[in-house]
Amino acid sequence: MKTLIIYTYPNHKSLNFAFLQEVIKGCNENPYITELQVLDLYEENFNPILEFNEHKRRRDMYRDPKLEKYREQLTWADKIVFVYPIWWGRPPAMLLGYIDQLFAANFAYRDKKGLLPEGLLKGKSVVCVSTMKGPAKYPLLWLNNAHKVLMRKALFNFVGIKKVKFFEFGNMESKKGGQHKKLEKIYQYFSKVAS
Repeated sequence: MKTLIIYTYPNHKSLNFAFLQEVIKGCNENPYITELQVLDLYEENFNPILEFNEHKRRRDMYRDPKLEKYREQLTWADKIVFVYPIWWGRPPAMLLGYIDQLFAANFAYRDKKGLLPEGLLKGKSVVCVSTMKGPAKYPLLWLNNAHKVLMRKALFNFVGIKKVKFFEFGNMESKKGGQHKKLEKIYQYFSKVAS
């Protein structure tokens, strides 16, 4: 199983970075994971800003040469792991800019007759590992699970990815947040996951 980890947090001395390290450690010990790539969007200086004008049209984004490397990574991967914080009930703008540009028509999906498009990333699976300052139940109770709905239904299911798992960790700035247990949970999951 080829695994791509997409990390979106600007600080390498952070809890999010610690989660990234546990994902990597678990993947490296997992006999089912044959190859591993890590994309750190901040370290990569990924440009999240969409640019469209008379020379650059949205419908041609799927063949933008500046994004070819990232398209190749997504095509290569069997499993895609996202590690990021939840800010204002959603992923960071950096990650959303990546999604806007990479999950483009004629690469991630193709319009067809009917209500829904054809997802072109079928057969892949996704794991989202996210942290937040607020309580773990905050997205469910106050936001009607907007984060999970956005990621699962509006994005991944739309492009054909049906197998999606979430780890949403709340109270991460609290001394009683159970950070060590949650880090261990992530390590254990990635050291054993088979598909």
